[in-house]
Amino acid sequence: MKNNQLNRRKFLATGILASAGLALKPSPLFCAPSIVRNLKKPNSLINGVQIGVITYSFRSMPDQSAEATLKYVTDSGISAIELMGDPAESFAGKPESPIDRRAFYGLMRAKRDGNITEDQEIELADLQAQAKAYGAQVAEWRKNMSMNSFEKLRKMYNDAGVSIYAFKPSAFGKDNSDAEIDWGMKAAKILGASHVTVEHPSDDTHTQRLGKIAKENKVYMAYHGHEQQTPTFWDTALKQSEYNALNLDLGHFVAAGNSQPLEIIKSKHQHIKSMHMKDRQTPAHDKGNLVWGTGDTPLEEALQLMRDQKYKFPGTIELEYEIPVGSNAVQEVQKCLAYCKKALDKRAH
Repeated sequence: MKNNQLNRRKFLATGILASAGLALKPSPLFCAPSIVRNLKKPNSLINGVQIGVITYSFRSMPDQSAEATLKYVTDSGISAIELMGDPAESFAGKPESPIDRRAFYGLMRAKRDGNITEDQEIELADLQAQAKAYGAQVAEWRKNMSMNSFEKLRKMYNDAGVSIYAFKPSAFGKDNSDAEIDWGMKAAKILGASHVTVEHPSDDTHTQRLGKIAKENKVYMAYHGHEQQTPTFWDTALKQSEYNALNLDLGHFVAAGNSQPLEIIKSKHQHIKSMHMKDRQTPAHDKGNLVWGTGDTPLEEALQLMRDQKYKFPGTIELEYEIPVGSNAVQEVQKCLAYCKKALDKRAH
């Protein structure tokens, strides 16, 4: 696992250098709105199942602007997305972050997986301090920014054939004010999202607070889980508010050692607003995050269950396995979408 982490960090570092080089040249994608309208519109609604992607999947791509992100989505053949906060807020004029996001994500994942070294702990602590200071700056910007930019962003995406079903800004943490949380909900509605997503805080007081503000805005708060997911993981939050919901991650659910991953879909389907899809292994197989179809996660069966039971929540591709040499995130998301299409075209025997 440590070698995998080092390889991942080396890959991310390469992406950062590429990004720095490209930043010296003006990107043609800044003129994208007029171009994008003329592209062939994607359609990833397959046999009644909406396949989407979280834009985090494209974090290794050099240009992280909203325009470039839209191009990655349409090139992947995806027509609906869970939109991360950074592309949307940058489009709206958010102050530029001094934080190395890719390194930050990698270190957070290493800590979560128990693979972090002492030097990495120090590096992570420094990045977290930077993030706190930057968060205060962003909170002030959110207080005064115009929401018109989100209307323009939604139109740009919709014109290209892409709808936004979920929004994930960094506005829903315990350190965020009620005003920021409310801002995140309002932004989601303007973008056309039915729900926002956030890492489950494992704090009943905070889920109650989020559920209350979600109800006021009529936007669902869907909690994402990692390896702490169990069949009863969301029960308290669901009792607290009718607007608390699930952003189930089926791959993490399997890696957590839960033996009946399809049962969580059947028992909680009415509370699932979207479901992250990745192919992870069980603890007995080292919890690997693998190319789809080679792990232990019953993705095919889950997709067919969604189709046959006519569940309306989207399945969200989250690209987290190591990208093969010579490929890129767009090409790998295309492969994941092809996997979904094959599974959903297959009829039950």
